[in-house]
Amino acid sequence: MLIVLILPSILFPPKPDRRTGGRAVGDTTPRSDTAPAAPAPPESVAATASLQSGCPAVRPSRVAAAETVWVVSPRVRFGFSTAGAQLLSAELLDYKSFAPGDSGKPVQLVPPGRPLLAHCLVLGADTISLADWRFTPSVAALRVQRDSTPLTFTAERGGARVTLAYQFSPDEYHFQVRAHVTGLGPAGAVLLVGLGDGLRSVEADTMDDFRHFAVVTKAAKTQSTAFQSLKPGVVKLLDGPFEWAGIKSKYFLTAALALEENQPRFGGGIAVGGPITVTTSSLFSGRAGVATRTTLALTLPVPPSGEFRYELYAGPLEYRRLARLGHDLDDANPYGGIFRPIIQPVSILVVNILIWMHDRLSLAYGWVLVIFGILVRALLWPLNQKAMESSIRMQAVAPLLKETQERYKNDPERLQRETMRLYKEHNVNPLGGGLPMLIPMPVLFALFFVFANTIEFRGAPFLWLPDLSRADPYFIIPVVMGLSMFVLSKVGQIGVPPNPQTKTMLYFMPVFMTLLLLRFASGLNLYYAVSNIFSIPQQYLIARRRLREQGRRT
Repeated sequence: MLIVLILPSILFPPKPDRRTGGRAVGDTTPRSDTAPAAPAPPESVAATASLQSGCPAVRPSRVAAAETVWVVSPRVRFGFSTAGAQLLSAELLDYKSFAPGDSGKPVQLVPPGRPLLAHCLVLGADTISLADWRFTPSVAALRVQRDSTPLTFTAERGGARVTLAYQFSPDEYHFQVRAHVTGLGPAGAVLLVGLGDGLRSVEADTMDDFRHFAVVTKAAKTQSTAFQSLKPGVVKLLDGPFEWAGIKSKYFLTAALALEENQPRFGGGIAVGGPITVTTSSLFSGRAGVATRTTLALTLPVPPSGEFRYELYAGPLEYRRLARLGHDLDDANPYGGIFRPIIQPVSILVVNILIWMHDRLSLAYGWVLVIFGILVRALLWPLNQKAMESSIRMQAVAPLLKETQERYKNDPERLQRETMRLYKEHNVNPLGGGLPMLIPMPVLFALFFVFANTIEFRGAPFLWLPDLSRADPYFIIPVVMGLSMFVLSKVGQIGVPPNPQTKTMLYFMPVFMTLLLLRFASGLNLYYAVSNIFSIPQQYLIARRRLREQGRRT
């Protein structure tokens, strides 16, 4: 597990991308070791410059008489400012915040004073920020029902008119943004959509939450760029166009989606070398060196008609809900790291099984894990039985192998033939003991990532455990897991010839694993403990059979 988790990042550290043009990664200071960028159209240069400097930010408090318009649905409560029609608040009513000082308040995704949906229009060499425009709302407040009318904001300045309409659904965390811009001239513009600089952390372990902060995008496939991989003050341009792009924390996501296949997508038509999305201004927190902020701005071409639209999702990283929305949004929370192609399908299967058991059996997730652990051991019983039987046959033929090795130690070819003959006569498969034991490994690794990333286990209590996604506050489950591992190993050594290395591992591994998993998710330790406990009877039966075989041979 240590090798899987740590060694790849040490052996294969991420390399900085030094390409230039519309796909560059680097700071705003010219570098002498990079090739010059290809010439770009004036509007491309202006848009890229706006992205690098950021859309001019104007806080709502600086706009005279700015008000907040509240939109309430059964699942979410949005707050929009009349200054720029920006999103000031996104409270998820079905989820409680565990952040220190929140006292069980609903999850608030938008950090204070750092609104989302900061719109800017790039016209040639000019950048017009809508953040300081005073918008007039169509209603003072809105309660979302099945046939609710949209919330419309309208503003005029210098002969230009901007209309932003937000259309909501009662049971969803996403809403449509439709806009119409007139009076800005015949040429099309480029829209910059600011998605803020990170989400508000609402977890008890803030540092762990910050480590999961990332920019996620979907072009041909879903990609994730961790905040920690970006350096402070560095501008990173990502290749587009993107079907959607957003920012994720450990359990939550804000993302903007293109609505139609034939519609221009985010990042369209800006820079030479391909459309772009840009992240800038990474801010790291204290001595921990964990990135907490990274500004994200999306680009969207505005046609001469002045109309554009997109969709914003601000809600949980709930696999089933995101899968229903399509666009591969369910892949915004990937499992498995570098082993994603193997771990991701198994993780999704495990998550669906656990949720199905929870819904159909009406059981707490803790009991679901207990039952799931027993079922997995029952399904793997034949494989384990086959592995143990192969091990017993290997022990039986071991003296003959040793004698053969001594006899033909100077004739490698003859030694190989005689060894294969012994294997065939005694029905021994040299891989039979280890290969069946490798089959459960993807499930074990998948469960590790499932408990680290699946929102269904967030805040789920079980017996004395307040939250299956967090560590046991009393360390009972890790100790039980370690003790069960020791008993399982002890029973498995019955009838095995004495070996100093085996004896050392018998005591070392349970202690090592207990310390390693001490602060891991209690649900993961619960599964491991149940799996070990229900493996002990099989180990005992195998040990008795091993003793009987030894009695026959003697």
